[in-house]
Amino acid sequence: MTDNLFDRLRRLLESRGPVNWGLAREIAESVAGPAEPVDPWVAEEFVELTHTAALRVAAASPLDAAAAGEVRALDRRSWAAASVAGFAYLAEPLAAKMAGPEGSGADPMLQSLGPALVGMQMGSMAGFLSHRVLAGFDVGLPVEGAPPTFVVPNITAFTADHGLDARQARLWLALHEATHRAEAALPWVRRHLAGLMSAFVDGLQPDPSGLQERLMALQDPEHLQGLLEDPSALSGLVPGPESEQALRRLQAFMAFLEGYAEWLVGRAAPGLIPEAPRLREAIDRRRAEPSPGEQMLQRMLGLDLQHHRYRRGTTFCEEVARRWGEEALARLWEGPDGLPTPAELEDPLGWAARALL
Repeated sequence: MTDNLFDRLRRLLESRGPVNWGLAREIAESVAGPAEPVDPWVAEEFVELTHTAALRVAAASPLDAAAAGEVRALDRRSWAAASVAGFAYLAEPLAAKMAGPEGSGADPMLQSLGPALVGMQMGSMAGFLSHRVLAGFDVGLPVEGAPPTFVVPNITAFTADHGLDARQARLWLALHEATHRAEAALPWVRRHLAGLMSAFVDGLQPDPSGLQERLMALQDPEHLQGLLEDPSALSGLVPGPESEQALRRLQAFMAFLEGYAEWLVGRAAPGLIPEAPRLREAIDRRRAEPSPGEQMLQRMLGLDLQHHRYRRGTTFCEEVARRWGEEALARLWEGPDGLPTPAELEDPLGWAARALL
């Protein structure tokens, strides 16, 4: 925690809007830790590798990888600060749900402190994620509007821990990041993700037990430290039947995005990354244990992204390309109607019977 966070808390709580993004950024930076220098030559290498990766992705797919924009190689603190507002598509529906509809008679304290509460949740989530993520694609949820972004200290530790060739690992990560940025650049992808997240949050149900006490704690610095360490204690919402259905659709969509990226990396860089199988295995081992940020989302909202099961999407894409050709796989990018349902993700034949006939 920064020494002056509590001194600045009152000013931060006075911010306007549905989400207190100023507080979110303060907490994100504080949880992420102190700044760490990124070697300029490493940053420049990521720029070069990502541009190369974008050309490969554009040549091997219908996606426009050139739309990815600038490339950022950051430390944990800079990533958390730059990324927290990219979760607005989750935070804003959540804030609206907690405030309740106009004229609903919602608790005045909740309406007053709700923006700070959601800001704390988003800031803590981004801060904890910064200690684990390698690049934007590795977050689990897309960071809206972010260019290709790499968290250099985490990548350095990851390659050293698994005995991987650093140059191959960076190229592999650049290919994944360029693909995900190209996916996210499609306007319908952004709209569809926002719609799925809104449907999930809309299905959450109030859990008033203890919420008043938690809100009071926001005004007490003695309790605030504990809440910052475990912001899941601030949650006043629990999943209902409708949110559970929306979650399954969200999980299927995220699995497809990751699965297509994994399939495309194999197509875009044949022979360039001999260690690709080892890299994939190392990533799978990491995802077998949800990160603290993912665990936080699950405790706060019941939002289990099943990051460790994204390989389902890879198998789906491989089967579609093998059975019906890459042209059939390309049709998935025409719009949300062609996406596999949660059941079809496990049944490519069922998807083809609906989407290709």
